[in-house]
Amino acid sequence: MHETEVAAAQAYIRLLAATRAALADPADGPLYMPLLASPMKEADEALHSAGLTGNEDRFFALVRKLQPSLTGSDR
Repeated sequence: MHETEVAAAQAYIRLLAATRAALADPADGPLYMPLLASPMKEADEALHSAGLTGNEDRFFALVRKLQPSLTGSDR
């Protein structure tokens, strides 16, 4: 795994965590949604830098390597 690929996967994981936190309480969700702009931009730029834009299979394989719990197999 290349450094840029790791950075892209990590950015996605951070975005996912931020999104889950923002949506944890649906009543407060609209207040926190603007805070997702920065993590979305970071993830988008990291995907582009790693050459993973449009290559979801490769990208999610990398994410699973870094964060196996995101596969849903622990549910």
